Amino acid sequence: MSITGLFPIDKWDFQSESILADLPPADLEMLSTHRTEQVYKKGDIIFREGAYAAGIFFVVNGKVKKYKVNKEGKEQIIYVANTGELIGYHAILSDDRYPDFAAALEESTIAFIPREDFLKTLGQSALLNNRLLKTLSHEFTVLINSLTMFAQKSVRERLAVQLIVLREKYKVNAKPGMPIEINMSRDDLASLVGTARENVVRMLTEFKEENILETRGRKILILDINKLIRIADYK
Repeated sequence: MSITGLFPIDKWDFQSESILADLPPADLEMLSTHRTEQVYKKGDIIFREGAYAAGIFFVVNGKVKKYKVNKEGKEQIIYVANTGELIGYHAILSDDRYPDFAAALEESTIAFIPREDFLKTLGQSALLNNRLLKTLSHEFTVLINSLTMFAQKSVRERLAVQLIVLREKYKVNAKPGMPIEINMSRDDLASLVGTARENVVRMLTEFKEENILETRGRKILILDINKLIRIADYK
């Protein structure tokens, strides 16, 4: 089921998947000069906060969590990047170090493009520049929405919002006619929502009792997206 018109998914999802799409052959060739690919297992770290930004990363297949770690070692997931999205480029543009961690949420194939190739292409491609500016503006809006959500919404509402967003991300890999399965650990889901694991487990149980979803191990299947949207209470 499409949620178009029911929930403003674009306000919660980055749109970096369009940055490299259909670039002129010369630009793509320049970006691909020293491109490499690597398969990361679930939990493998792609880059660390504070590390030198050696290049950008393109999610060929899989999902990646971007997160911060506090002094107590607790994770706070900022964003889940999907297949086709670009990560790590903010640090290159600001000539700074990576501002957060990135790790594979599932087995993922990630392409690496060295900063020199990225900057060289950026210096010669007006189209890439325009797309990056547009994407950065959109991402700022998404982050403002996230901050507002944490300040104003209850944990139950935040969980509903994140389940809706995750459903859309996992829908990309779902086969027609098959249920959409959100495959995420309860610890990661709690980190994304900004609450304790036990709170997420309790609320998932409540959602099951309300016939909103069902669980199969760590997998979550949304049965009634309309109820979830009503709980999210996003105006």
